[in-house]
Amino acid sequence: MTNEGKTIHKPEEAMALAIELSQNGFPAPNPRVGCVIVNKGKVVGQGYHAYTGGAHAEIVALQEAGELARGATAFVTLEPCNHTGRTGPCTTALTQAGVAEVVFAVNDPNPVAAGGSEVLAQAGVSVSSGLLGQEAREANRIWLTAQEKGRPFVIVKAAITLDGRIAWPDGSSRWITGEEARAAAHFLRGETAAILVGWRTIAVDDPMLTARRDGVVNQPLRVVLDPDKRLSGEEEVFRQPGETLWLGDSIPSPKRTLLPNLKPKTILAELWNRGVTSLLVEGGGVTIRNFVESGLVDELHLFLAPRLFGDGTRWLGPGDAWGPEGIDLELLQTEKVGRDLWLTYRYLGKREI
Repeated sequence: MTNEGKTIHKPEEAMALAIELSQNGFPAPNPRVGCVIVNKGKVVGQGYHAYTGGAHAEIVALQEAGELARGATAFVTLEPCNHTGRTGPCTTALTQAGVAEVVFAVNDPNPVAAGGSEVLAQAGVSVSSGLLGQEAREANRIWLTAQEKGRPFVIVKAAITLDGRIAWPDGSSRWITGEEARAAAHFLRGETAAILVGWRTIAVDDPMLTARRDGVVNQPLRVVLDPDKRLSGEEEVFRQPGETLWLGDSIPSPKRTLLPNLKPKTILAELWNRGVTSLLVEGGGVTIRNFVESGLVDELHLFLAPRLFGDGTRWLGPGDAWGPEGIDLELLQTEKVGRDLWLTYRYLGKREI
């Protein structure tokens, strides 16, 4: 962070810096938050929430500001929390530091941590909200959408050929895309609180399902769907640091968690109850199809490789099309990563004709 001492000419500049800072780190399942503290027109402190269990953005910024926080204005992308969890409430830290004003972009929709603005105002701190709210919301859309929908934000990710295949006819799939695309996929893993695959993906590829990116402190929860206990429990995914949730709907086992069914809605409810706010669905084709068809998807990230298999596993699994209603998507971003294309879509849902 190199903004210390930077001159701030208007409030929007400070909030824009806070939003930029919020994009650092991998805080899932917590929100992305950035904070900039300004005193007499100069940046004296700045911070972001790097990982769950680490210091919140306001605390990092206050520590950097030190005594210069007294009488200053704190610009925060999300309403300061009024909650004691792994860390203490940021409202208390801000008032004890002598901050005179707090400007935040987006209200906290989480009832457990909300109410910070009222607490600050009662303590005599000037409080205002909404500055660059749309921009701050977009930067924190995953967590905010999850809070509003009451379920994890769901991203479907697939590496596919130009003819829509995710594997050769024998089921093998390493490697469809290049190194740069695989690095981007690891960023997505670090961005989400959990990764989900079906049993066949484990049986064929034996992946680790870890986020191998600098800055990832907490590995995402690994979720494996295995209704008929096809896996042994000795596969690579079960040996990695962090937690693996092995889900089935039959055949009890000491290492497995049984659900009444493994439909997307049931799975998401279970994960939400476990504190999971975002989920990356990585495969295989049948699992991806089930989630897309359920309507419980928020974004699709497709890594398109300049290759043709001619045959093999389709990325949306076997079966006929959905019918006349179809599925509508909105293209949000196209980025070239090495030889591949990274296409990001917003899921709009089924379209009636």
